Amino acid sequence: MAKLERIVHVDDDEDIRTLTKMALELVGKYQIEQFASGEETLNAASGLRPQLFLLDYMMPGMSGEELFRRLRELPGLGAVPAVFMTAKTEQSFAQRLVDEGALGVITKPFDIGELCQQIEAAWATLPQNG
Repeated sequence: MAKLERIVHVDDDEDIRTLTKMALELVGKYQIEQFASGEETLNAASGLRPQLFLLDYMMPGMSGEELFRRLRELPGLGAVPAVFMTAKTEQSFAQRLVDEGALGVITKPFDIGELCQQIEAAWATLPQNG
């Protein structure tokens, strides 16, 4: 199983970015690159080499879903899976994201103590990781 090490996290909320970075670096020992918007992420995309995108679904300007579609069109990033974070709790909404290619959906507010486990569980569902 490929070990998850590099995550790109995109969220417009600075507090969420701070909490997520602390949890993922301290607990999960992941290398984290963070961005505050879809546009910022796309501008840096050519230098990114993530194994996973962790994307806020609702952001101003460009949703996480639109960002994911655009990242998938870029060389070297087309096969990188994404996990979405969202305050939307409807199961049908989460299922639609998974049906459209998301690896998983984490509901906000999230438990920082469980965040790494949720990401690892989603990562384990990839065919080469299972």
